[in-house]
Amino acid sequence: MCTTIRYALGRCRHAHVLVAAGERGICQLQLGDHHGALETGLRRTFPAARRADPEAPVVAWCTAIVARLEAWEGRGEPPDLPLELRGTPFQLRVWQALREIPVGEVRNYAEVARGLGIADGARAVAGACARNPVALLVPCHRIVPKSGGVGGYRWGEHIKRWLLAGEGGVGT
Repeated sequence: MCTTIRYALGRCRHAHVLVAAGERGICQLQLGDHHGALETGLRRTFPAARRADPEAPVVAWCTAIVARLEAWEGRGEPPDLPLELRGTPFQLRVWQALREIPVGEVRNYAEVARGLGIADGARAVAGACARNPVALLVPCHRIVPKSGGVGGYRWGEHIKRWLLAGEGGVGT
């Protein structure tokens, strides 16, 4: 089955932005240093998808995300936009748990695993975080290593530091 993916590109001071949507909502939100790399990532994630020109909602969602990123000061949550998350049942549980972490707070992988009732699930949680398709809207940037520091981030450590700093200086 071929899916149609519509996407829009934007830019804020610290990152280029790609917002892609399927029929029900945003299925990918990437942050990075170059639009070309973001588009390559989209093609890699959805190789069989037909990419189409964005419709008004996708452009509006991208505009809202870029505006929020431009004013990133940790006040309030990211825009509440429709999501079309594609993942395993476990990944979807982890991503929902991440969405429940308040702005300005961080957790480590083990804490998230314990919250899901999985005592030894830190590695599994880390794997789900690494596969999070929607930066910011599923705030995996709020997961930091138990040992300290900010840790890695799919969209770049410098972007993670910026997001955490904007939420109250955590990890800077």
